[in-house]
Amino acid sequence: MPDLFHALRHRLRSIPPSALDVALTLAVLAGQTVPFLYADRMSGPQPWTLAEYWPVPLSSLPLLVRRRLPMTVFVVVAAASLAYSLAGPDVPYQPVPYGWLAGLYTVAELCPGPQRALAVLISLPPAVAVSPDTFVRSALTAAAAYAMGRSVVRHRRSAALEAELATERERARIARDMHDILAHGISVMTVQAEAGPYAVRVAPERAEQAFKVIADAGRDAQGQLSRVLGEPGGRSPVARPALDGLPRLVERVSATGPAVRLTVTGTPAALHPDTEAAAYRIVQEALTNIVKHARATAGEVRFDWKDGEVVIMISDNGRGPAREAGPASGRGLNGMRERATACGGTLTLGAGRAGFEVKVRLPIGKRT
Repeated sequence: MPDLFHALRHRLRSIPPSALDVALTLAVLAGQTVPFLYADRMSGPQPWTLAEYWPVPLSSLPLLVRRRLPMTVFVVVAAASLAYSLAGPDVPYQPVPYGWLAGLYTVAELCPGPQRALAVLISLPPAVAVSPDTFVRSALTAAAAYAMGRSVVRHRRSAALEAELATERERARIARDMHDILAHGISVMTVQAEAGPYAVRVAPERAEQAFKVIADAGRDAQGQLSRVLGEPGGRSPVARPALDGLPRLVERVSATGPAVRLTVTGTPAALHPDTEAAAYRIVQEALTNIVKHARATAGEVRFDWKDGEVVIMISDNGRGPAREAGPASGRGLNGMRERATACGGTLTLGAGRAGFEVKVRLPIGKRT
C-alpha cells in the first residue's frame, strides 16, 4: 500500500498544475450541477432556469486561477455559495458547497496567516446558511478542508528540510572523502619526495622506486577524486572504495617507509556497501596518520571477523598517545568517528602495545 501511495503521488506530481486546476474546476462544476438534474432521485429530472443556476458557475469557474489569486477566488466562490444558499426553496438543495471548500483549501495552502484568519471568518456565514440545521457538519467539513491545505504546506516544508539535510549530509560525505584521499596521497608523495634527493645520490634504484610510488599515489588520488565528484574519467560516479583494495593500500604505505602488514582472522562476511566504504576510509586515514605523525617503522592492519561484527585494529610502533594532541586529532579522527557511528559502530583510539592504536567495531549485515 505505501508503494502504491508513493507511485500515485509521483504520478500526480508529473501532471502540470494547470491541468489539475482544470480537472478540479470541472469536478466542482459537475458536483454542483447534479442537484439541478436530479433534485430527488425518485422524481426524475427537474427543470431549472439560468436565474437559479448562475451561482453554480460563479462558485466553480474562478478555481481555474486559484493559484494566482487564492484570496480573491475564495471570496468570489464563498459569496456565490452564500447567494445560492439564500436563493430560497426554488433551487435544488446542495448539501456540500464544493467550490467554497476548494477555495478554503487553497487559501490554507497558499496564503499567509492574516489572510487565512480572514478566510475562516468569511466562512462562517456560508457554513450557517448552507445548512443551518447541520452547522456542526458544515463546520467540520470546512475544518477538514483547511487542515488538508495546511498539511500540504507542512509536508512541503518537511520535504524541503529533508532535501536540505540530505544535501548537507552529501556535502559532509564528500568533504570527508576528499580529506581522506588528499591527505593520504599527499602524505605518501611528500615522504617519497623528501627521501628522493638522498636516494638519487646514494641509491638510484630507490629513487626510481620513489618516483614510481609518487606517480602511483597521484594517479590513485586523481581517480578516487573523480569518482567521488562524479567527474568524467572516473570509473563510476557512485563507485565506493572496497576492502579488496586494502592490500594495494597497505603496499603503497609500506613503500613509503613503515613496514605495514595486513592480517585477517575469522571468516570474512559481506558488509553493507556504506559500511565497507567506511572501513576502507578509516583504515586509509589511520595509515595516513602513521605516515605523517607516528614516526613509526612498523604497523599492522588486523581484521577480526566475529559473529555479527568485524573488529579492525590499526596499530604502529611510533610516538604513541602523544599523537592524539597533534594534527591528527582534527578532521581526520573526527571523520573516522563519524564514519563508524554512521554505520552503527564504535571507534576508540589511544595507546597500543608499542605505540598508537585505532580500534573499530562495525556491524556485519545490511543496514535498515
